[in-house]
Amino acid sequence: MNEDRIVGTAKDLAGKAEGVLGDAAGDAGTRAEGRAREMAGKVQNIYGQAKDAAKDAADAATGYAKDVYNNRGDAIRDGSQAIAQRVQDNPLGSLVTAGAIGFALALLMTRPPRRRRRWGYND
Repeated sequence: MNEDRIVGTAKDLAGKAEGVLGDAAGDAGTRAEGRAREMAGKVQNIYGQAKDAAKDAADAATGYAKDVYNNRGDAIRDGSQAIAQRVQDNPLGSLVTAGAIGFALALLMTRPPRRRRRWGYND
């Protein structure tokens, strides 16, 4: 709970009390001032609640990011274990897949460079 919520609640209560005194005394000015102070207190309280919600959301996002960062090794380890299990379950398919990837990389690396095409008239 931040300062805006505390001050807003205090203004709200003071405004209600001033409004009740204005009603009891029959003074429209005091009653109006009390209602205005009450509304200002409610607005400040809502502003404080919004600040608290934003701070809580930022804290939650920071905590989530820290958890992901701290557990990054587990994800890599789990992925490598899953790949190893896949290779053990289907060695021939894994060999063919690795060969296809190697062949595709070799084609990409040995391909002659493209000639630049000029736009316009030939000299």
